[in-house]
Amino acid sequence: MSTAIWWIRRDLRVSDNQALAAALSRAEQVLPVFVLDPKLLNSSYVGEKRLAFLYAGLRALDNDLRQRGSGLVVRSGDPVHVLTDLHREVGAGAILAEADHSPFARRREQRAARLLPLHLIPGLTVHSPHEVVKADGTPYTVFTPFSKAWLGHPWPGDPLPAPDWIPTLAGVMGEDIPPSSPLSVQIPFQAGETEAQRRLDAFIENAVYNYGDERNRMDLAGTSGLSPYLRFGMLSARQAVAAARQAEAQATDAESRRSAETWLNELIWREFYIAILYHFPSVRQTAFRPALRNLSWVNNLDDFDAWAQGRTGYPVVDAAMRQLLQTGWMHNRARMIAASFLTKDLLVDWRWGERHFMQHLIDGDPAANNGGWQWTAGTGTDAAPYFRIFNPVTQSQKFDPDGAFIRRFVPELVNVPNEFIHTPWKMPSDLQTQIGCRIGKDYPAPIVDHQLARERVLSVYKA
Repeated sequence: MSTAIWWIRRDLRVSDNQALAAALSRAEQVLPVFVLDPKLLNSSYVGEKRLAFLYAGLRALDNDLRQRGSGLVVRSGDPVHVLTDLHREVGAGAILAEADHSPFARRREQRAARLLPLHLIPGLTVHSPHEVVKADGTPYTVFTPFSKAWLGHPWPGDPLPAPDWIPTLAGVMGEDIPPSSPLSVQIPFQAGETEAQRRLDAFIENAVYNYGDERNRMDLAGTSGLSPYLRFGMLSARQAVAAARQAEAQATDAESRRSAETWLNELIWREFYIAILYHFPSVRQTAFRPALRNLSWVNNLDDFDAWAQGRTGYPVVDAAMRQLLQTGWMHNRARMIAASFLTKDLLVDWRWGERHFMQHLIDGDPAANNGGWQWTAGTGTDAAPYFRIFNPVTQSQKFDPDGAFIRRFVPELVNVPNEFIHTPWKMPSDLQTQIGCRIGKDYPAPIVDHQLARERVLSVYKA
């Protein structure tokens, strides 16, 4: 075979890329192709910051390819039509692509496979969703049995090194990669495989051993910060898991080992949610649990807008939502607190929040985002019990004890004493005047009483 097309989607990397390796093994020349699909670019779930990160990632990938004698061909249009044209244009013998598992991606792959010599290669996950199933072939719907089965699967081999050279057919024309919007300057993540590897190495060297204690602290840099890179495949799942296994093996004490195991567990959660979406695609539209598909949501637009803008009067919720708006990312603990507040305190449909997150998150992933929202709302697989309702004050006190996270993103509260940082509405009026933070004027009063809201949502869920 003289030429193979490498169809890139969520694998913006050259190391440990099994689709690229398969293309290089089958053909004398490999043509790297990325298709800008209008259906995705114009989706109501699209996020401007995520697009900016994608475009920056495409430029980084193109640079990595050029260092290996290749280059990225970018074209716009329906991927099946674009690939059909390219297949004829270059006389490709095969099209290689990393298999995706979302409903949209699978439909697109099925269309392409009917018309083209498409070969799907694993790599999005360490173990494919159809591999980690029960003995009778049915899928797991509870995380703990899934994780045990996942851990019991044979290790698929160490990550592949990046190829030194990628022979590529010359003269194939592409389009310019779209420029990143001005929003990209606010993104605290540099796109590309090089930065992904740097962050992974830095995390494994030290922070992973404190992960168990610090991952829930919103005021600390206790997480890996790798989710945007896993989202776009600038880092492979196997590279992350291999690093977690290495950290676990090199841990010097039991506590450090448990921290490394905790991070590995989070990577398995990612694979669990991908498997759930693969086996139960309807979760994108409706609750997994049939009994909770017709909840009596209030869906007050003013409440939703206050939540979305970070103007609820609950500092930790507002800090979380403003972190999302400003940076395109949100700490995982903050995601749970914000999601619980929307669904439980305000009784707004979890699908409203799911869409809002997808419109702003750089790491917005259909499987993980849906899984997280349904877990918090109590409507999904392996969900938190419906009566588990996060108290925004106690969560704030526990995971942002000095209010550093709050003050960073809610500047109105920067001068509020620690005593009142989690409950500013309790400040005496003279103190409010003294520090320039009058509740109801400079910063909103709580839009809902948490205790009353708790009683309301419990009655709705019980019904």
